Amino acid sequence: MKRRQLLSSISAAVVLLAATAGGVWSAGFGNAAEAATNGTLAATAGCGKAPTLTNGTRTIQSGGQNRSYILRIPDGYDRNNPYRLVVGFHWLNGSASNVASAGYYGLAPLANNSTIFVAPQGIDAGWANTNGRDLTLFDDILRQVEGDLCVDTTQRFVLGWSYGGAMSYAVACARPTVVRAVAVLSGANLSGCNGGTSPVPYFGIHGTHDSVLNISMGRSLRDTFVRNNGCTAQNPPEPGQNTLRHITTVYSGCRAGYPVQWAAFDGDHTPSPVDGSSSPNDSRTWTSGEIWRFFTQFTSTTPPTTAPPTTAPPTTAPPTTAPPTTAPPTTAPPTTAPPGTCAATYRTINTWPGGFQAEVTVANNTATTINGWTVRLTLASGQAISSLWSGINTGTTGNVTVRNADYNGTLAANTSTTFGFTATGNGATPASNITCTSP
Repeated sequence: MKRRQLLSSISAAVVLLAATAGGVWSAGFGNAAEAATNGTLAATAGCGKAPTLTNGTRTIQSGGQNRSYILRIPDGYDRNNPYRLVVGFHWLNGSASNVASAGYYGLAPLANNSTIFVAPQGIDAGWANTNGRDLTLFDDILRQVEGDLCVDTTQRFVLGWSYGGAMSYAVACARPTVVRAVAVLSGANLSGCNGGTSPVPYFGIHGTHDSVLNISMGRSLRDTFVRNNGCTAQNPPEPGQNTLRHITTVYSGCRAGYPVQWAAFDGDHTPSPVDGSSSPNDSRTWTSGEIWRFFTQFTSTTPPTTAPPTTAPPTTAPPTTAPPTTAPPTTAPPTTAPPGTCAATYRTINTWPGGFQAEVTVANNTATTINGWTVRLTLASGQAISSLWSGINTGTTGNVTVRNADYNGTLAANTSTTFGFTATGNGATPASNITCTSP
């Protein structure tokens, strides 16, 4: 992105604010959102199907209008593999083509063919979202893409700069159960906020002397999700003028799985600040790397679309030597939790060469309801979690912590729930040191 394409004038921003201040936004979630809400543990309808969508500009009917978006499908697309989905909104007087040509804010090169990317085109090169028309477009694009391609419904992400940041904020407000996390670069409340009371992981980035959309506007968006996510309020440090650097702050106290991150940089209105330089540069900016790390911290909670093989087809003749006289246990003995807490039991579901699938049962053996649980376990050397569902994990190797998902944290007396994962490594050795605690 060239600087002349990136910078909008102050007068344009003022007109934009005035034009959108009285807008009305749709209260409905749309079919795509409803599908996500009702089936967050399932991959989309496109899984297993030969795709009909292809890379490039796609047209779609939305709200009685012809709209368009640019689609980028990973090389070597596997129709049985649920992919992460990233939607990138363009800036005022920008285009979907600008976003696509810049690698979707620099994330496409980092994704290494692990992600489906979408760049919608705004009416009049903006996101006024009049009567919720752009939220409807977002819903309709998701429905079309997910009906044809294999998307992990727990791994949808949205980002944008300037007006695109405003639209990303509007999506976070109105579609909190649809998107897993949102990144807003130099945004403001220009596209509305229908709802805005539910938690969503949020990463805000803003220049300290932004002459188009003052940093106070960015702070206001950030603070919406500081409150919603239960984070501890603070005034995070921001770099001084002429320091030519940025400071990123991760808020403390946030609900598990709902972080808020804030990056302030010494600079003006740009999506591509560079530490040590006053000139934006897409290839040298730190923003893409930090956004990618923020998005990819969230582990999938979608089970595999196809079950791992129950037995691996041997590539060579089986060994003639006898197996060990003492076979490793297929399940770990359950941990006996102290009275008043939960208990966790691990078992190996299946193994195959180089990997395995496991399940942990979390039981409330007490006479009262528990609200929230945390399981800690130790994976054997060489084992690493590749996907996990029905829980939120911290760490993938060694000592791993798994907390409940939103929907399975409350357990009545003498009831249980499960979470599962697939992992690389030798599945014959079970996890150890398994404990479960509840508040």
